[in-house]
Amino acid sequence: MMLRGDPFSWQIEAPGTAVAIGVFDGVHRGHQKVMADLTAGADEADLVPVALTFDPHPLEFLAPDRAPDLLTTVEQRHALLSSLGVAIVGVLPFLEIRDLDPRSFVTEILVFRLRARWVAVGENFRFGRDRGGDPNLLAELGDQHGFQVDVVEMVGDGGPDGVISSTRIRELLNSGDVSLAATLLGRPFELVGPVIHGDARGRQIGFPTANFHIPDRMAVPANGVYAAWVTRDGERIPAVVNIGVRPTFGVSMRTIEAHLIDFDDDVYGEMLSIGFVERIREERRFDGVDALVAQIGADRDEAVRILADA
Repeated sequence: MMLRGDPFSWQIEAPGTAVAIGVFDGVHRGHQKVMADLTAGADEADLVPVALTFDPHPLEFLAPDRAPDLLTTVEQRHALLSSLGVAIVGVLPFLEIRDLDPRSFVTEILVFRLRARWVAVGENFRFGRDRGGDPNLLAELGDQHGFQVDVVEMVGDGGPDGVISSTRIRELLNSGDVSLAATLLGRPFELVGPVIHGDARGRQIGFPTANFHIPDRMAVPANGVYAAWVTRDGERIPAVVNIGVRPTFGVSMRTIEAHLIDFDDDVYGEMLSIGFVERIREERRFDGVDALVAQIGADRDEAVRILADA
């Protein structure tokens, strides 16, 4: 179940809830640990597990120059959180709650609307007008209103770079390292969008492609060629995905094109997802179409090899 719209009109039937609050962009392995603890605690205490996320990202208004591209849409977050056992995903409209003072946020949203009995937040969590609330104030208010507060530490990945975070995953995507990004996410990074008409150059050279439109402010891996799974109605189709400007043809607009291997159906207008498995190579300019065609053939063979083990 997803709650959207005016949060002051939200109503739930549960006598009590366990609530985790955060953006949860990416729903990565750190978030997954939080949800595992949330659902286990909720089950033990006979509470309904709830995750509160934000739309748009708070930084789009608090610090637009630092607002990140997103790893997941709200719809993706809802699906992923639900798959982890979260019963209710509440999407807080940031513009409507940004001026609530911290105490009002707690009483109006957590206590009156969600009937919270247990609340989990990250150690850097801030809430209410001017980010005036922190975990210490939340715990104080919890004592007043009858809910317990747990402050969740960030999860490490056991590697030299430390904790798992949405910021780190974005950095990996920006460098093209979709393999390590997938490790931190616990699944391949996915882009979802409709297939749109392109210039048909791929079909002309023997490698037809599905051209994707991706919404603004979504994170996109670095330019290059990738082995990926394209999902259509639950069916996974092996693919070679090119992200870039197609320098061989002198194109300057960035595009995302997927050649679906051994697949000929018309998918124009359909919503498909691309799950990035491994980067094959950087984007580069070729001396002519023949050289490009030969390289695409090699890329396809490499994608088949990679995906056979994925």
